[in-house]
Amino acid sequence: MKPVPPATSLRRAPVQRRSAERLTRILDACADLLDEVGYDALSTRAVAQRAAVPIGSVYRFFGNKRQMVDALAQRNLERYTVRVTERLRRADEDGGWRTAMDVVLDEYLEMKRTAPGFSLVDFGNQIPVGARHAEPNHRVADRLTELLSGYLDREPDDDLRRVFLIAVETADTLVHLAFRVAPEGDRRIIDEAREMLRAYLARVLD
Repeated sequence: MKPVPPATSLRRAPVQRRSAERLTRILDACADLLDEVGYDALSTRAVAQRAAVPIGSVYRFFGNKRQMVDALAQRNLERYTVRVTERLRRADEDGGWRTAMDVVLDEYLEMKRTAPGFSLVDFGNQIPVGARHAEPNHRVADRLTELLSGYLDREPDDDLRRVFLIAVETADTLVHLAFRVAPEGDRRIIDEAREMLRAYLARVLD
């Protein structure tokens, strides 16, 4: 089970601070508009207007809105990784994988509730732009394998990657169900998801 390579949606990577700031404004505007109008009504022109940049600046980075939303999903994954890493640094290591699992799930839930555009896009698997492969969840599993292997004192091998992929796929399905049932995520479904993950991971990680 080889790691999935990172998504590459940018036509051109920013090399100067000003370009990087402009790209940030474009993605921030994209996230806000996704919450306001949804994917179907999203347009590159509206993003340019919201970000206060020329339309040519949007097309310098992205060929279309799908590439722009893909880049937002990738940024979400990077920010999620940073948040999980920071929380794990402060966490009690004696909790082992149970502490790590709670951090991973709780940060995902927090981003679902608070990060602009995340409820629709998250890490890419919700983008309604035609057939999608399972690559976003594979990328999340790959990232968690790299991030947590040292914390768990385990080798980041295919077996651990498979364990995290199964956990990510399970959590993804149940969390999306919870947020379809209630805007902030149905607490009972989330609790059931947490117990299911604990039971599975206890069998393979204890």
